Amino acid sequence: MAAPPSPVVASWELALRLKRRREQLGVEVRTITEALGFTRNYWSAVENERKILSRESLTRILELFEFDAEEKEELLALRAAAKERGWWTRYPALFDNEIQRLFGLEQGARSIRDYENLLIPGLLQTADYTRGIMMPDVTMRPVEVDQRIEARLRRQERLIDSNDPFKFTAVISEASLRQQIGGPRVLRNQLVRLATLIEQHPDTLDIRVIPFTATACGLFGGATVVLIDFDNPQLPTLAWQETVTTWGIIDDPTEVRNLTTTFEDAYRRALGRKETLEMVRHHTEDID
Repeated sequence: MAAPPSPVVASWELALRLKRRREQLGVEVRTITEALGFTRNYWSAVENERKILSRESLTRILELFEFDAEEKEELLALRAAAKERGWWTRYPALFDNEIQRLFGLEQGARSIRDYENLLIPGLLQTADYTRGIMMPDVTMRPVEVDQRIEARLRRQERLIDSNDPFKFTAVISEASLRQQIGGPRVLRNQLVRLATLIEQHPDTLDIRVIPFTATACGLFGGATVVLIDFDNPQLPTLAWQETVTTWGIIDDPTEVRNLTTTFEDAYRRALGRKETLEMVRHHTEDID
């Protein structure tokens, strides 16, 4: 089953396919600007997803780029999907463009791989655990915290959607099972939920812990690394990297390949499913 439509993924695919076709045919940007009356900056914005062409202009471009009838239909459908508004656009004051783009990519993903060095991944967090992470931030108002929690829970819906879940693989450090975010009770409830998810969704959730006894891992010292894959083979893997002060999408093929290789190494060094579940339960019982 295909992933649900996402305006962000539709906009990205449309821009990507137009750019690839232009480069394949060797069409100069000047040819486009003269034929359609665009400025060079406007066309640059189209290829970089900052502008969506009108249906009329897109139809003329599709003819100029010699797309066949089937591809024309696909690309016009992508334009229509790209014009829709995702649920994340309800929170313009909370999330910058990069974070909203991440939410949109998640919505249209087929699989996501996540590494966390200290925290339980956001897609697996309870509301209280999320609140525990956010509350120390003295610049964040309580109402903003509530809205951010609401958004995080909304992101989790596809994770456990029996009709269309995506495959989620997470590699987490043993430290995330011990760091008492929000206090002992909050952490205990978080670990109970983690164990429940592992047990109830064996086909779509693959959670692995890197134990303290691991002697090396290329991701040690990192923060959050996410790899996002899609149904459409024309769409490459994208990465998301996040630290305390910086975050963003990575689309450079070399960087994504290096992150993928490093993630796969971390996955191999982590405990298996059974051992991970046993460790989660063990740490749950150890919480005072």
